[in-house]
Amino acid sequence: MINLILWILFGALIGWLASIVMRTNAQQGAILNIVVGVVGAMIGGFVFDLMGMEGANIMQGDFSLWALFVSFVGAVILLAIVNLFRRGTVR
Repeated sequence: MINLILWILFGALIGWLASIVMRTNAQQGAILNIVVGVVGAMIGGFVFDLMGMEGANIMQGDFSLWALFVSFVGAVILLAIVNLFRRGTVR
């Protein structure tokens, strides 16, 4: 139960920071920030595993600084893909 609460809190934080970087903050609410953060953690873990940089990510239950960075990069990638399909540009 505590892991679910932590996923929601860190997902909201990571999603919010990624939306600020990608300039989509005004279009997103708290729920979408949580979704972006959690899905971004999955994408980030997958991408970093593909690049051979295995290690900690939030999806494995590790809440370290590296795991937050991996999640942030994944969330930015997710928002870039969404912007590409929605607007035709990464922005």
